[in-house]
Amino acid sequence: MTIYAAIFYVLAGVILVATGMAITRRNLVHSIVYLIISFFGSAMLYYLFGAPLLAALEIIIYAGAIMVLFLFIIMMLRVDPSSLRRPDLKQWLPASALGLIYVAIAILVVTQDPGSRTMLEMALTKPRVFGEFLFQKYWLPIEIVSFLLLIALVGALYLGKAFARDAREREEAEK
Repeated sequence: MTIYAAIFYVLAGVILVATGMAITRRNLVHSIVYLIISFFGSAMLYYLFGAPLLAALEIIIYAGAIMVLFLFIIMMLRVDPSSLRRPDLKQWLPASALGLIYVAIAILVVTQDPGSRTMLEMALTKPRVFGEFLFQKYWLPIEIVSFLLLIALVGALYLGKAFARDAREREEAEK
């Protein structure tokens, strides 16, 4: 087994554990932290497979923008502050262990001899050709994703208006 195969299996295991912890945590903020750890692992896999742009996009778009959006949604829904109390050591231990594994793997990948890597063939294309390929061959999945995003937007607007209406009714009841 090569070092890259070992790194792949460790990363895959960490991604599975982090994702599992993200869906089993009761605290929403902890779930988001574990999901970010999972996204960082996916980015490392992309980098390991020779796609540094996809790795950067994974971190920028998913670990950055999408998770910040989730945090704003949690704040908008006003999660009970008692569930956001300062966590003790046993709650920090899994996230810290997974983070240390990522740091070790990143150091290992960066410090390896670049001559030992197999060179991947560069695939270049113009954005117009890529867009035509994407929208001709995969038009249905793109439309499904756009429809799901529209449903999410409508749901967020509905929740925001319902929250504002409930707050107004509470204020009127207090008067």
